[in-house]
Amino acid sequence: MDTYKISWMKIIKKLSPYNIKKGLLYLNHFGPKEFWIRLTERFQTDDVNYKEWYKNHKPSGEELQKQRERVFSDMPLISILVPVFNTPEEFLKQMIQKFLRRIKQVSDILDIAERKDKRIRVVCVPENEGIAQNTNAALQIAAGEYVGLLDHDDLLTPDALYEVVKALNEHGRPEVLYSDEDKVSTDLSEHFQPHMKPDFNKDLLRSNNYITHFFVASRSLMNRIGGFDEAYNGAQDYDLILRCTEQAEGIVHIPRILYHWRIHKASTADNPASKTYAFDAGKRAVEAHLKRCGETGKVSHTKDPGFYKVKYSVRGKPLVSIIIPNKDQVEALSQCLESIKKSSYPNYEIIIVENNSEDKETFAYYQKIQSERIQIVVWGDEFNYSGINNYGVKYAKGDYLILLNNDIEVIAKDWMEEMLGNCQRKDVGVVGAKLYYPDNTIQHAGIVIGIGGVAGAVFTGMPGAYSGYFHKASIQQDLSAVTAACMMVKRSVYEELGGLEEKLKVAFNDVDFCLRAREKGYLVVYNPAVELYHYESKSRGTEDSKQKVRRFQNEIEYMRKHWLKLLKEGDPMYNPNLTLTKWDYTLKNNQKG
Repeated sequence: MDTYKISWMKIIKKLSPYNIKKGLLYLNHFGPKEFWIRLTERFQTDDVNYKEWYKNHKPSGEELQKQRERVFSDMPLISILVPVFNTPEEFLKQMIQKFLRRIKQVSDILDIAERKDKRIRVVCVPENEGIAQNTNAALQIAAGEYVGLLDHDDLLTPDALYEVVKALNEHGRPEVLYSDEDKVSTDLSEHFQPHMKPDFNKDLLRSNNYITHFFVASRSLMNRIGGFDEAYNGAQDYDLILRCTEQAEGIVHIPRILYHWRIHKASTADNPASKTYAFDAGKRAVEAHLKRCGETGKVSHTKDPGFYKVKYSVRGKPLVSIIIPNKDQVEALSQCLESIKKSSYPNYEIIIVENNSEDKETFAYYQKIQSERIQIVVWGDEFNYSGINNYGVKYAKGDYLILLNNDIEVIAKDWMEEMLGNCQRKDVGVVGAKLYYPDNTIQHAGIVIGIGGVAGAVFTGMPGAYSGYFHKASIQQDLSAVTAACMMVKRSVYEELGGLEEKLKVAFNDVDFCLRAREKGYLVVYNPAVELYHYESKSRGTEDSKQKVRRFQNEIEYMRKHWLKLLKEGDPMYNPNLTLTKWDYTLKNNQKG
């Protein structure tokens, strides 16, 4: 698509010494093909100048003064834990000065800082025993009710602790809080790569330590879980965050940049190959987390260091019922059914819901395919996608349902195992897939509430090889909604919710269903390992009659009426700093809002 062509002038304008250096590192690590994908992907979604954006969004001097003067009803002491080992002197000075806005050797700097400000306490560990042990030593002398984690070469924003205390007061003392973050060059001259995160997302955390910085937890929680575990040195923060979130009473995300992650040549963020042991430790941390949670699955590395794939084990061989609405289109339906035959999962049935077909060859085809595994049932009323699926489910015998369009072609043979392994999890209600157009561009990689006014798919039209913003098109995560073009649902959940809403005849019925499932406490999981082609026309959706326009407007009105609060507050699985006018996780704009 023309939207995703990049100009060489745009790339040339970005060729700072830092970017050239980083590009060479990535070229060496990933190879030419993957390097080009990453290069073009970065510039496609970089429409907003982040330098200007950050300048416009950081608190002014006047705002900071008001923050200093504000008195909250609850103002707990917060201890900032900073493990230090051979830190470059300038980094350490900047970190302390930024943190306290005041104020050789590392020990001299720390001694001076400790003498100048009673809030700084230094504990010396005789030998460098690793970050986990060093931080645990700091935890033992921490007096705060909450502790925050700060790397020795990174920086907090001036409003970081104010925003944390504000959130503690607004949300009833949650035990875990975390913020958005960005990266900053060694000399602090360039801020870049802002990481705008969703609210707590269990499956995203199992795919990658997206929480990272700024992380704050109650000291009682930290003590309960036993602090850092040296067995995971290199990914000790990932392991800690996993264990904290397992037990935390309340997890709050603060959608503001409160942390600057400094990038230098030894940094894992800048050079993924510099600490491969850390990624192995991260894999072990996820494996241990799954075991504690009573879940079984195979954890593997992805092509992106620090990102993981969890393939959940299927328990037994439960029957899966596949519901396919159909009107004529024998060629498409035949292709769909032939692709399903290639599935590696054996125990499934197919219910085709016939809806007002007119071609004789359609009924001849039905007679040919009808069997023990495939049954044809007839819905004689007008087209109503929700009604048709609800009707089909009445004939289903399986405990797990797959709603599937007739113009789908299966790519991954283990697609049903991938969906079923997730859907069997106690807290999961719905599992979605990654769909491609015939030209191998992305059609669906999850849905964000608010995009396009009500809801829209993300990464639509981007090349299928692109992994998206922080690889979100390519990793498993929880979302607010997924498309019913291919969607697995627990039968018990389907029945609990009363099926799809039949007032939504064509649009948004899947979105509404997913939102109702989440409202009941079930997770909606997007699994990109479930790959299928969707032969829907890219131009589909154009309303060509007054009746269709009226129907679509009524469905929009239904969604706005029933989900007004969510539409106003924003999708918790997205981020309020990101745009709702595009689908590629672009920043909203340069203005405060």
